[in-house]
Amino acid sequence: MTTLDVHLVTPEREVWAGEARFVVARSISGELGVLPGHEPTLAALAIGPVKIEAGNGEIVRAVVDGGFLSVGQQVDGVTRVDVLAEHVSLMSEIDAESVRGFEQEAERLRNAGDEDGARAAHASADARRHLSAEH
Repeated sequence: MTTLDVHLVTPEREVWAGEARFVVARSISGELGVLPGHEPTLAALAIGPVKIEAGNGEIVRAVVDGGFLSVGQQVDGVTRVDVLAEHVSLMSEIDAESVRGFEQEAERLRNAGDEDGARAAHASADARRHLSAEH
């Protein structure tokens, strides 16, 4: 049976790693699904959700603040998938306080005249709010 070897990482930590059946993430071009045997790919990620179905059937849900998804060549029936992001929040790490922190950062950036940064922080807050509402 072919599988995925998935690594969800930031510069500070490996957030999740393990065997998986599939990965779905939002690229800047739209949703991207990865199954075992997927062709090698490199995709820029948008701020949004990542869903991983682990090999044991557990569903891992997270939010990434952009980054990249890399699918490597299949070796011995295993396809390597790396999700590399500056910031990642697992569903279990998201609460009202963390969402408020992104909203406050958006307001601070807007007041400082950084509209692009404010939009990104607001999108991060919205993505986390949406994911936490699914729980």
